[in-house]
Amino acid sequence: MLFFAFLGGILAGFLNVMAGGGSMITLPILTALGLSIDVANGTNRIAIILQNLVAIERFKAKKMLKMNEAFLVSIPAIGGALLGSSIAVQINKDLLQKIVGVIFLIMAISLIWKPRIWVEDRETKRNWMLIYIAFFLIGVYGGFIQAGVGFLLMPAITLLLGYELVKTNAIKVFIVASYNLIALVIFILNGKVNFLYGFVLALGNMTGAWLAANLSIKKGSEWVRWIVFIAIVIAGIKYIF
Repeated sequence: MLFFAFLGGILAGFLNVMAGGGSMITLPILTALGLSIDVANGTNRIAIILQNLVAIERFKAKKMLKMNEAFLVSIPAIGGALLGSSIAVQINKDLLQKIVGVIFLIMAISLIWKPRIWVEDRETKRNWMLIYIAFFLIGVYGGFIQAGVGFLLMPAITLLLGYELVKTNAIKVFIVASYNLIALVIFILNGKVNFLYGFVLALGNMTGAWLAANLSIKKGSEWVRWIVFIAIVIAGIKYIF
């Protein structure tokens, strides 16, 4: 079973770095291994952090990661994630997932209808107040659901910061790694992490992340756009139904 966790981690790591939604694969695997959903949620954070550290190294080595801007937008996302984890029990998650599913499908339409937005860097007048609010709200979502947060980060980074999809992915993995470091500490303090399963899963995630980062840099944003399109259509339909 641990071998299947490793294989599932490879696919999840690839999807998480390339687009998002890998946790939809790893959480069922961890529960199938006998972990309760809360422990699976905490254990999954080990893999998420380590996969993103691998991706960060690759993107940084190829000069695709804008560290200053990644750090700036990580701050409100971290704050939002802390708030999200504390209000999670008060939110109707079924309704929220349906709303997010509709957002994903709208994003899928824009990937086809307005492709240049996603495949080219462009000059954009940055409203930092709007940027901070957007990333704070995405952090809230990530704080209590996590799965699919990459699909929200990608349009925010592309539309508000003006980057094509490869550079967008580089900033995305930095943000997700940042707030999950704090989330993991909280899960560990509450005894909600299985380290053996977490590190086996992480080996798979790190392998998938390395492959995804290198492929996205090599193939470019046009190729990434189609991977993202397929992933978010599947996630959107799953969230709605």
